[in-house]
Amino acid sequence: MGMLDKVRDSARSLRNKWAYRDTSGTVGRPAASRSWVPSLEGVWLRRLAIALAVFLLLYYPIGAFITHKVDDTLAYEIQGEVLPGQSRAVAITADLIDREVNQNGWVANDPFFVPAAILDNMPNFQKGVVAALARFSFELTDQLGRTRGSSEADADLQAAAGLLQYPGDVWVWDPTTSLVPTATSEAQYRKAMRALRNYNSRLAAGDATFQRRADNLQATLDRIALDLGSTSAVLDRHVVEESGFPIDTSADDLFYFTKGQVYGYYMILRELRRDFDQLLVERELAQPWDELMASMQQTVDLNPWVVIDGAPDAQFFPSHLATQGFYLLRARTQLREITNILLK
Repeated sequence: MGMLDKVRDSARSLRNKWAYRDTSGTVGRPAASRSWVPSLEGVWLRRLAIALAVFLLLYYPIGAFITHKVDDTLAYEIQGEVLPGQSRAVAITADLIDREVNQNGWVANDPFFVPAAILDNMPNFQKGVVAALARFSFELTDQLGRTRGSSEADADLQAAAGLLQYPGDVWVWDPTTSLVPTATSEAQYRKAMRALRNYNSRLAAGDATFQRRADNLQATLDRIALDLGSTSAVLDRHVVEESGFPIDTSADDLFYFTKGQVYGYYMILRELRRDFDQLLVERELAQPWDELMASMQQTVDLNPWVVIDGAPDAQFFPSHLATQGFYLLRARTQLREITNILLK
């Protein structure tokens, strides 16, 4: 076979291969983008998906870490001057609202796209603090802020008491309850803060009442003792019915709510002592009050790395709720001792 014949056979073979080639997925496409060449669009889509996954993996934990703050500082003081005639307990109540809502940021109602939505301990602590402030605002309205039980309630105190009852997990929009935007928890608490500060300003001007009588203080402390007793009953029920297995996702919720509630009451009682200092000296209540504050401080100071809900008599996995409940009951007993002395 000559050279010319070989060339002709090669040309015929190439024509046959071209005629019977696999054209699936290549019709109408340039040669550079056929299946055996990596798709530029596919590469960028994969890169975008990886970047999004990495962002989400970092966004929530880093954002939550930056936001997280269980602010249980017992040395926290009133942020401003308390004028003659004003109540220190009212001032610290307003300041605690300001701190948790405006400074630390209220996280209990954060929607799913905010990193703080994955937080657990901080929102429960904040709700516990507000629960104590709400209870005290009722006592301000019913006991300390009026001359007698039959007299008219102070408008600012009444407004604050109602606003602090607002749930702590309400965001601007909740489609499960309504399609219409609603007032957020922060907005309601800010209104309560302004009402309390307005009441204190009126006290300084002599346009409002803050009773410093023994019966008013006794009734207020009784209500606080009842509230602490209710919380201790919740702790007791959880320990009896749920404890034994160390891993309990609801134990830390209850622990930090109680911690926040006791912290709120600690701050209020610390300032009530200064509001009623003359009465406490007359009734020789300085030492019992110090013992009460020490028990409440021990409750607040409990700060385990992980809240364990083991059996109360466990050797290796103790029940932090049982320990918290012990200090709480001791504080409640000491509160009762003080109210008994005030009754005499």
